Amino acid sequence: MAKRILFSPSEYRDLDDKERELLAEGYQQAIETVRRNITPKGFSACSLSDNEVYGTDINYRSVWARDGAMTVIWTLDLDDPEIRECQIKTLRTLLEKQTPSGQIPANVRIETDEPDYSGVGNIASIDSGLWVVIAAWRYANITGDDSLLVEYRENLSKAMQWLGAHDSNNCGLLEIPEAGDWTDLFARSYHVLYDEVLWYLCLVSYSRILRRLDDEAKALEYEAMASRVKTLINQNFWPSTDSTLRQRAHFSDAQSALGDARYLVAQLSPFDFSWRCDVYANLLAYLMYDLVTKKQAMMTFRFLWGVGVNDPWPVRNLYPPVHAGDPEWRDYFTVNLLNLPNHYHNGGIWPFIGGLWVRYIHRLGLKPLARREMVKLAQLCRQGVEREWEFNEWHHGVTGRPMGKAYQAWSAASFIQACHDLHLETGTEEST
Repeated sequence: MAKRILFSPSEYRDLDDKERELLAEGYQQAIETVRRNITPKGFSACSLSDNEVYGTDINYRSVWARDGAMTVIWTLDLDDPEIRECQIKTLRTLLEKQTPSGQIPANVRIETDEPDYSGVGNIASIDSGLWVVIAAWRYANITGDDSLLVEYRENLSKAMQWLGAHDSNNCGLLEIPEAGDWTDLFARSYHVLYDEVLWYLCLVSYSRILRRLDDEAKALEYEAMASRVKTLINQNFWPSTDSTLRQRAHFSDAQSALGDARYLVAQLSPFDFSWRCDVYANLLAYLMYDLVTKKQAMMTFRFLWGVGVNDPWPVRNLYPPVHAGDPEWRDYFTVNLLNLPNHYHNGGIWPFIGGLWVRYIHRLGLKPLARREMVKLAQLCRQGVEREWEFNEWHHGVTGRPMGKAYQAWSAASFIQACHDLHLETGTEEST
């Protein structure tokens, strides 16, 4: 079982009294926000009693695979029986609604127990299964309780088979339908950086699950798959003027016109690529299992810092946003007015990604800066539409004002994990 050093703001001697008090209050408020999301079926996406829903918003009254899995992972260090019970309920709810083919639902309605396997555009949710496998391993490894792995051994195996079937051309990477992950109203498809990063993390996690279940031969197979995916991501998503490093079968070699990279690009296909920086995916790529090197991660940090993705608050999920007229623009970005420029997935500020940003900086060894950014994250999370410490889902990318649901579970959970990680001398590969 992993040992963690938990949060003590009094140790932040480089901060003043008010800043330390802010972090202490934020930490307690974050735990309370997670508690607001405890339901009989697992963690809700946002507090059921504090948010009105209408239209497609009804799906917030659900246990979501990606939201729930991240909330599970980022609260595992807490010694809290109610939160621990909700962690296991979250994973059980999702695994129990798996389809015969192995698909994990995007979410399960709390009131009706009805599963939904897609996003707003009725496109299959690919990252649901990825996150649940990762969370199942993290739960077992941190708690020392393997009972979930044993009970749902076949479910996890089927989930991996379903996910692996999305490598439809046997290239090693998954082929993702447009809007088929957490950006369910955004134009990413085929080889999508975020999904490929999760696929790598999932393969490593599942290999460790198999080893824990005494299946060494299978574990070695999945380790080899993970190693191949790591190589492919670095070869294909990190542009380079060295032509020997590019292995991608492509109708056009236009990507080489980017020169040498500062970050992993957002998306590739046989027909085109997106040169934008998916901030979220790039942060994930360094925070667990060293998908990229520290040198690469520092180059990415310098780029992101230079363009100010942490202003006004940490941190915008995409740089730069897509505007109408851009080749990457789609008219459906205006659905529910969500993905206008600097909104939602199109360059909005997400507190849960802000938590990853703080931890990324800390893992690079920039500890004083990480603490300064932690204060900014606390100031962001303290904002609210009706009251302080709403831990809103997302904020406008320019004004920084809250626009998403209040008391969002993963916003609070990410804040908690960032508080914990800043007390570790070095980051660990087990800290997604």
